[in-house]
Amino acid sequence: MATKFALFDTPLGVAGIAWGDHGIVGVQLPELEAVRIRTRLRRRFPAAEEATPSSEVRDAIAAIGRVLAGEPSDLSAIRLDMRRVPEFAQRVYDIARTVKSGETLTYGQIAEQLGDKLLARDVGQALARNPYPIVVPCHRVLAAGGKLGGFSAAGGVATKQRLLAIERADVSWQLPLDASGVC
Repeated sequence: MATKFALFDTPLGVAGIAWGDHGIVGVQLPELEAVRIRTRLRRRFPAAEEATPSSEVRDAIAAIGRVLAGEPSDLSAIRLDMRRVPEFAQRVYDIARTVKSGETLTYGQIAEQLGDKLLARDVGQALARNPYPIVVPCHRVLAAGGKLGGFSAAGGVATKQRLLAIERADVSWQLPLDASGVC
């Protein structure tokens, strides 16, 4: 089956999702204008066709919508197609997927779980290329010292702050924002 995509409404605006035979290949965070989401998905997946989601994809859409509405929802059962994702990034994403709603880790903590605390920058770079935001919750990964760091999605750090606020993550203790991180 060729790659397909669909747009869907969330409490934060219109989001998008792309899928194929082996699972979800991409998620596009919500924006206010559907045309922007459609354009971004067509740029990311030029051969993809807009289609009605399968039941598996509808379940993923519903779970993502619940998270964006502030309802705890386990996204770990969403099947991701990571065949085009480098092995290191897959390992990073697997760890990031274990971070529960309302909790956070740092890039360094993920690097330590990978066996080398010096990999923190590499972890950040992998998360900056995360094709599955929300499902792989890169917004829950912070920079050193608990700083928010950056966020590569539309809206940047403000989007990251909003997602963490929706999940009621305690980041009130943070130092001023910097631009050293990604994702």
